[in-house]
Amino acid sequence: MNDARIPDVISLDKEEWRLGDWIASGGFAVVYQASSKSEASAVVKLVRKDPGAQRELLFEELNGVPNVVPVIDRGEWGNYWALAMPRAEKSLREWLDEMGGQLAVVDAVSVLADMAEALVAIENRVVHRDIKPENVLLLDERWCLADFGIARYAEATTAPDTMKYAKTPPYAAPEQWRDETATSATDVYALGVVAYELLVGERPFIGPEAHDFRRQHLEDLAKPIPGISTRLNSLVEECLYKSAQARPTPQNLWVRLKANLQETSFAALQLQEANSLVVRRRAEAERQRSVAQEAAERKLELRKAADQSLERILDLLHRQIVDNAPSVQESYLPIGREWALNASNLRVNIVRTAEYSGFGLPFEVIAYTDISVDMPKVREWLRQYAGRSHSLWYCDAQKEGVFRWYETAFMGILGEPDDMEHVPFAVNPNDRNAVLALSQSTHTHRVAWPFTPSDQGEEESFIERWIGWFAEAAHGHIQRPRTMPEKDPSGSLRQGS
Repeated sequence: MNDARIPDVISLDKEEWRLGDWIASGGFAVVYQASSKSEASAVVKLVRKDPGAQRELLFEELNGVPNVVPVIDRGEWGNYWALAMPRAEKSLREWLDEMGGQLAVVDAVSVLADMAEALVAIENRVVHRDIKPENVLLLDERWCLADFGIARYAEATTAPDTMKYAKTPPYAAPEQWRDETATSATDVYALGVVAYELLVGERPFIGPEAHDFRRQHLEDLAKPIPGISTRLNSLVEECLYKSAQARPTPQNLWVRLKANLQETSFAALQLQEANSLVVRRRAEAERQRSVAQEAAERKLELRKAADQSLERILDLLHRQIVDNAPSVQESYLPIGREWALNASNLRVNIVRTAEYSGFGLPFEVIAYTDISVDMPKVREWLRQYAGRSHSLWYCDAQKEGVFRWYETAFMGILGEPDDMEHVPFAVNPNDRNAVLALSQSTHTHRVAWPFTPSDQGEEESFIERWIGWFAEAAHGHIQRPRTMPEKDPSGSLRQGS
């Protein structure tokens, strides 16, 4: 907003307001010092009429609610909504800075109790979704919630103007990182982060980047807070449970915070110690569930990407085949997709999800299949030979965290079994032989074909290679490789961390 455009006086619904110095800005709004005939010290917040900005006007809905900054006048000016509010003495962030970043326990609990009282009052009405020290203001000796800029009505359905994805990373609850609906439990979690910060002098999760915060809020446990009662420590831990349903309600939180301001007997302290062990165990269980959920969701998204990528490769492969051999017959079989020509066939089996059974690969495999070329069996070196098969693994074989489709194949170093009709041959990543072949130890299986990307710009060479082998099979003279491995696999995959 350009200050030169702001008039000295604006008229709102109740009275005229004289604007003074700029105070702050952020999001949709800018705040100015203001005064009127009835209010010597106030602020006027000008909110741009952008999609989602009307959520700022939730202040109006909450007039009279305990410990929520009230709106004393409202109106419009140009392309802005205007809200007039009492001028607070300071923000919680300013007080924290004045106190060196940490409060005495009794002061911290008093602040938190005021915040919890506000959460009790707005529960089932509004979810704030952005509680942090900057949005907690001291007004008439009470700490009040302010700035409902990304708040939403508790019963509202997700809509483009709810700013669903807006969040302040250090204070955002696990469900916000998963883009799930925010509830009053989301505000309880943020209050838990604020509580930790007030009592310790630093936040429980320190980032620094958004992806770091995401992982920490979803997977890490906050360290216990030193120097405070077991009862208070347990309460903060409960607020930081990964599961929204497991956190205390605002009412429960408020009652327990007020109780923390009272002296505790020795017997009660002992009982609190026992309770803290239960809370800690439950926090760990919630953390493990959150980690498992995050891992499952991540793998599901990667599996979807694997399916889409392979389907595109196969469509390109199909186009090349039918363009050059219109007589080819394509079949969709229960086990996969097949092209047949002159008693030979090229087949890609269905994609399966990789699952591990106690064996460890040096990288992560999400999904796998195999591709093969077959012709009528011929007798070679006293053995039947029908063609070759290669593994296709969707994995991060070359760079950790970067997933692609890789083609590889395997060989037997002591000679293939008598019934081995494909040389080289595919092995699925769940097979112990695959794990041992990729290890540093000597084993009966080795990699016979380097890990070769087959997507993301490498489709052409992959397709050219396989239609070439398909053509050889259709002519009846695809031959067993004379040397193994056919291509040196050295350096084609990372060895893990």
